[in-house]
Amino acid sequence: MNKHYDFSVDDVSAVYAGPGGKLWELLMGEEIHVGGSEQTDYLAKKVGIDRRGKDLILLDICSALGGPARHLVEKYGIRVVGVDTTPEMIAEAQKRTIGKPFKDKIEYRYGSALDLPAHAESFDVVWGQDSWCYVTDKKRLIDETVRVLKSGGTLAFTDWIWGSVQAPPKEADVLMEFMVFPDLQTLDGYANLIRAAGLKLKEQEDLSVDFAQKMDQYLITLKKNKESIIAGFGNDLYNEAEKGILAWNKAAHENKVGRGLWIATKT
Repeated sequence: MNKHYDFSVDDVSAVYAGPGGKLWELLMGEEIHVGGSEQTDYLAKKVGIDRRGKDLILLDICSALGGPARHLVEKYGIRVVGVDTTPEMIAEAQKRTIGKPFKDKIEYRYGSALDLPAHAESFDVVWGQDSWCYVTDKKRLIDETVRVLKSGGTLAFTDWIWGSVQAPPKEADVLMEFMVFPDLQTLDGYANLIRAAGLKLKEQEDLSVDFAQKMDQYLITLKKNKESIIAGFGNDLYNEAEKGILAWNKAAHENKVGRGLWIATKT
């Protein structure tokens, strides 16, 4: 499945600057990725962030509301730079960081994942959580992570992916258009891009079973909050959200979509 969809950065920003962003925060929590802080800690421990010292500098690509950044800084004492293309997300992330005792260890930058606002070899870890599905050119994205990683640095990310069963074209269109995804990779597709960029792939993990279970939870949460969502955003938005999440829930349980984890090093 390698069809690309005509969604731009502006399309994605419009979703997250509006009711869509608030809806996903309602379903997923402030970190706006599958599994929330538990999954952030899971990835952090695989990378060894808890053992690598407080001088470690991490770049979070597509940092959204800054939830993972604040969690990583508060719990592990590292420094984090978050990059996002949605000005409203950057502004809200900055607002939520004001007054925090660790605020001086976080910086949010406006910029594209395909042209990162960072110098070469600036970061010990480049990081992403379930957001690179919004990036149009995955090869260029991975190449950019290599550019900004220090020698010996680590690339660590999770993302939504196509599963082991191919979705029929019409079903794939519904899934992608609901999420405004321009492109999805596969588990092995990301692995191939990582190797092609000259990185050493240390680990890849299929998280699709957990992904399907989380889709069950999101559907329950959506229905439980039906009245407040309709009151705040209208009946049309609720109906579209329910239709889309039902489609993703079904596809996840049929192994047509899933989620993966990758860790690689720059040697």
